[in-house]
Order: sequence, then structure tokens, then C-alpha cells
Amino acid sequence: MPVEMTREKFEELVGDALDLVPADLLNVMSNVVILVEDDPPPGQNLLGLYEGHALTERGWDYAGVLPDRITIYRNPTLYICDTEDEVVEEVAVTVVHEIAHHFGISDDRLHQLGWD
Repeated sequence: MPVEMTREKFEELVGDALDLVPADLLNVMSNVVILVEDDPPPGQNLLGLYEGHALTERGWDYAGVLPDRITIYRNPTLYICDTEDEVVEEVAVTVVHEIAHHFGISDDRLHQLGWD
């Protein structure tokens, strides 16, 4: 049975997950915003999504662009979890996964590193 949780509590968990990321990494994140949405775009089954230009892809001409977006989706996360502890873990994994994309780390490499 899916976990029930308010949006405010879920947003707190995203903040808590960000607190787990080493400050040195957070300090080099550039031009990125982290958002919480209830649901992914129609037809997509996602827990999180990174949209933008990874740091490894930015060249000398990278300027004047809107911030990259990391979106964490509340309802799919709650749906796959049976307990609040599982939600905490899944949010942390999803946040790290999407931040890794900001640093240019692919899904394949994340899976190799055990971030499934």
C-alpha cells in the first residue's frame, strides 16, 4: 500500500537528502534548481528528472541560460514505498541520482556504482 505523506513533509525529506550531499559537491553545483512536483509528465514513470546542461557539457559559450532543473516526483515515490523509512531512502537515492546527472554521470555509470 502506498505511503501517505503531505507535500510539505516530502519537501522536507528532499531537503534532508540534500543535507546528506557533501558540501564540497553542493558548492560546485552551478545554475541548478531543485523542485518537487506531485507527478511526472503524462506517460512517464519517473521518480526524478534532470533537465539541463551537465557541468561536463558546459563550454566557454555557456551563458545566459535558464537554470538546470532537478525535479523529484512525490506521488510515484510514495506509490512504490510501503513505509516512511522506505520513502526517506528512496528520496535520498533519487536526489543523489539526479545530482549525479548534473555532474555528467550517466545512468549506466550510476548503475555500475550501485545507485539503482
